[in-house]
Formats: sequence, C-alpha cells, structure tokens
Amino acid sequence: MPNPYPANSVGQVAPEVYQFDEPLELSCGRTLNQYELVVETYGQLNSDKSNAVLICHALSGHHHAAGYHAPGDTKPGWWDHYIGPGKAIDTDHFFVVALNNLGGCHGSTGPRSNNPDTGKIWGKGFPPLRVRDWVSSQARLADHLGIDCWAAVVGGSLGGMNAMRWALEYPDRVRHCVVIASAMKLSAQNIAFNEIARRAIKSDREYHDGEFLEHDTIPRDGLALARMIGHVTYLSDELMGVRFGRELRSGTFQPGLEAPVEFQVESYLRHQGDRFAQEFDANTYLLMTKILDYFDLAREYGDDPVQAFAHATCHFLVISFSSDWRFSPARSREIVDALIAANRDVSYATIESNMGHDAFLLPNDRYERVFRAYMMRVAQDTQAPAARSAQR
Repeated sequence: MPNPYPANSVGQVAPEVYQFDEPLELSCGRTLNQYELVVETYGQLNSDKSNAVLICHALSGHHHAAGYHAPGDTKPGWWDHYIGPGKAIDTDHFFVVALNNLGGCHGSTGPRSNNPDTGKIWGKGFPPLRVRDWVSSQARLADHLGIDCWAAVVGGSLGGMNAMRWALEYPDRVRHCVVIASAMKLSAQNIAFNEIARRAIKSDREYHDGEFLEHDTIPRDGLALARMIGHVTYLSDELMGVRFGRELRSGTFQPGLEAPVEFQVESYLRHQGDRFAQEFDANTYLLMTKILDYFDLAREYGDDPVQAFAHATCHFLVISFSSDWRFSPARSREIVDALIAANRDVSYATIESNMGHDAFLLPNDRYERVFRAYMMRVAQDTQAPAARSAQR
C-alpha cells in the first residue's frame, strides 16, 4: 500500500493521555490533586535517553505539532515545517515530545475539565497558572518518560518563555534552550492588546460570567473578535498589503450601484475568528493571556536578567524576525545581551521576513538553515556522552 504522507513527514500520529495523581502545588498557592496531559511523540528515544527534545507551544497551540491524525487529513501539525525526518528538528536523530499544556483546551486538564472536588466543569474557577507551573508539570512528564535531561527545550513566543523558564528552574535538566520570537516580559502594548481581547470575550452576552458551558453555549462573537484582534497583531503591515491590499471580495464602488462593499481582509479576518471560536475555549483564552501578561523572567532575581540567567548552565539559540512588531528583535537582543553579560553561551540570528510574528511558524529558507544548523549541533551532543559530562 503506498505511503499517503510526504517522505519527510512523521506520518500518522496519535496523542496519548498521561494521568498524574501526585498533587501539583501551583504558584497561586492552590493545588491540583490530579491532572492529565495530552502528549504526542515523534522519533525514537535512544538507549541513554539523551536525544529528547521538548516542544513548548504558544498561546493557542497544542500537542499536535507534526504529522497527521488520519490519512485524509489535509492539514498537518502546527510546526510540521520544522519537525520530521531531515527537517530542522530531525526525527531521525531526536525523540520529540509535544504536549498540550496544563490549562489548555485540547485534552489536558483545564477549564473544560471536570473538577473532581465538585463533579462540575472547572470553567472560570480553574486555578490561575504561571509558566513555572507548566515547567513543573512538564518535569513530571519527563520523569514519567525516564528523561533526566532534555537535549533541547524549544519554543516560540509564549513557548520561548516556557523554554527560558526551564533553563532557570531545572538548569541540570536542559542542555540547549531555543528561544524564538519571544521576550523576557511583555511590553505594556502587548498587555493592552491582551486586555482588549479579554474584554471582547467577557462582553459577549453568551459568556455568562464564565459559566457558558453550563448554559450550553459559547461566547462565539467575543472569541471571534478576540482572535481577530490577535491575528492582526501577529501579521505585518507589509504582509497584509501584499496578501490583501484593498482588494474587494464583493460589492463595488461604481456610482449608481448599491452593492455593499466587503474587503478581502475583512472576509479573511471573519473566517479566522469564526473558525477559532469553534475550536478554542474562552476561559482557556483568558487564562493563557494572563499567563503571558504575568511572565517576567527576572522578577524573582531583583529584576536583574543577568542575575536570572546566571542560574542557567545550558547553551542558547535566540531567533527573532525583522517584521515582528509584537515580539520585536529588540526584545530578543535584550535576552542575548543579558546572556552575554551572564557569560552564557548564546547564538543569535535576526531573520528577514515580512510575515510578522507568525514567521516563526512559517517556511523561511534562512530561518530553516539557522535552525537546522543549531539542531545539528544539539544532535552531535547527544552522541558524545563525555562531552556532555564535561559541559555539566
């Protein structure tokens, strides 16, 4: 039977559910007595379990990072461009672990899950989380898989914050940290965009103060508007001009014709918003944006990022994109400057792209070459136990 998947694809994959019954104390002071994480893995774990790579997803991401769930799927995982045989994160060399983070809405324990103490859906009552809570749950997952040290922890945007937090919380369990299109903390403008999106959701009459599932509904319009706001900020002005310009989808400006005008960009944004509203949970969106807002890598280190990174022992790759105005190259250079001042090993590249913040998800030849070259270095480390011991 012919292979229905591209030769450089991980092929058909299936998520697994891992249940954890040991209570997890959260940063907010509350405790989850039990929780589940949904995980996909690609590639094979080697004999000394030194080739494992953790993929940290961004705000609306999930465990399905590569491959296909069924032969008829037309859309692969969200980072399929960069995970697979012969790709930057080469599954011929690495055992790749991708999960839906705690608080997510794609199977892991979150606002859509049942609260075992009440028997009801958590909803808005799900505990507030911080990135360090994700790291704690991911460390438990690593323990379950028998992984003492990640060859690399890799993430873009919010996932990059997750990766950096790993490097500080568990320095002996990370050999390489790859931080893409991220920042050590959000700017005031970014926090403002998140608050506007949250207000859009909460203003929807179907939100029902967060208990919409009990009313058998969803705040569809609010979620769609929140996604439209976010999506505009993830793209660049240049890309939107090239892709849409002022092209019309329907209607006309010709005198005497009464035809309502709809621009292509309006239609595109409505489609993106409506689709997102069908797939994502409103309370999860509120939770995730607050996790973004609250993240501050150096808060517990006297607001000194150099002091923070002094706790890391791994090597770093930092990548930014020229047209990304939400997580601009200046934010990545702040990371790099702090790493250099802390005498950490760091490689840095700014990639020319007109794709805005979404560039970290999309094909780009130079990005792929930089990413691949660094991950080849990571792969070489997994084949040199003596070198790893010397490094640590």
